[in-house]
Amino acid sequence: MHAQRYVNMQLQSEVLNATSVTLQKPSALRNFKELTKMRLAISVVFSAIAGYLLATSEVSFFHIILLSFGGYCMVGASNAFNQVIEKDLDALMKRTQNRPLPTGQVSVKAALLFALILMVLGLVSLYILSPKTAMFGAISIFLYTSVYTPLKTITPLSVFVGAIPGAIPFMLGWVSVTNSFGIEPGTLFMIQFFWQFPHFWALAWLLDEDYQRGGFKMLPTGKKDKRTALQIIMYTFWMLLISVVPVLGITGRLVLSVPAAILVGLMGLLMLYYAFKLYEKGEQKQAKQLMLASVVYISILQIIYVIDKFIY
Repeated sequence: MHAQRYVNMQLQSEVLNATSVTLQKPSALRNFKELTKMRLAISVVFSAIAGYLLATSEVSFFHIILLSFGGYCMVGASNAFNQVIEKDLDALMKRTQNRPLPTGQVSVKAALLFALILMVLGLVSLYILSPKTAMFGAISIFLYTSVYTPLKTITPLSVFVGAIPGAIPFMLGWVSVTNSFGIEPGTLFMIQFFWQFPHFWALAWLLDEDYQRGGFKMLPTGKKDKRTALQIIMYTFWMLLISVVPVLGITGRLVLSVPAAILVGLMGLLMLYYAFKLYEKGEQKQAKQLMLASVVYISILQIIYVIDKFIY
C-alpha cells in the first residue's frame, strides 16, 4: 500500500514538473520579440514614420505600412545577426543570458535563417519605396553587424560606428519619399546621430558591470568617470544645437517655427542639466535620469517636428 502510494506521488510529481516545464517553455512570439528586440525596432519604425511625414506632401498609408514593415525587418535582421555573433558573450551577462540563443531555445542555424529572411523581406520592401531607401537600409545592416558588433569588444570607438546605423531611421523616412539625400535628411541624421551618445553612454554607465562581464568596451574612457561625463555633456550640447538649427531657415524644406524651436530647446536644456548632474555626482541615479530623459527627448522632438510641419 505504502509502495503504491509512493509510486503515485512520484507520478504526480513528474506530471506537475512536466506541466511546469510546458508552461514555462518560451513561445515563438517571445523568441521573435527577443531576437528582433521588438521595443527597439518599434522605436526605429516610429522615427522612420516621423521622417516620412516631414517629407511628404500627401500621406499614403500604403507607404507607411511598407516603410514600417521594411524598417522593422531591417532592424530585426540586424539584431538577430548581432545575437548570433554574440551568443557566447550574451551568456555571460545578466541582462542577456536568458535570450533565446544563449539558453538554447533557438539554434544558431534557425536564428541565422530567420535573420536572412528578415533582411531579404526588408530590402525588398524598402526597394519598392525607392532604391536609395533600400541602399541606406543595407548600409545600416552592414555597419551594425560587420563593423559595430565586432568592435564592441575591441574599442569604445565602436559607439561612433554604431551611431551611424542608429541615426539612419529618422532620415530614411525622408529618403523613402524623395529618393535623394540632401540637407533635410542630413539634418535629421545629425540630430539622431549626436543624440545617441548621451543616450547610449548613460545606458552603458548603468550597465557597466554587466558589459565588463561580457568583455564589451562601451564607455569612451573605459570608466564611469568625469571624462566620460564631460564627453556626454559635449555631445548633448551639439545635439541641442543641431536640433534647433531648422528654425534659421537654412535646412531646405525642413523648417521649424520659433515656438517649436523653443520647446525643443527647453527639452535639450533639460537633458543638458541631467548630463551636468552626472558629471557632478557620477552616480547610477543621474545616469538613469539622463537615459530616461533622452528617450523622452527624441520621441517628443519627432512629434513636435511633425506637428509643427502641419500647423505652420
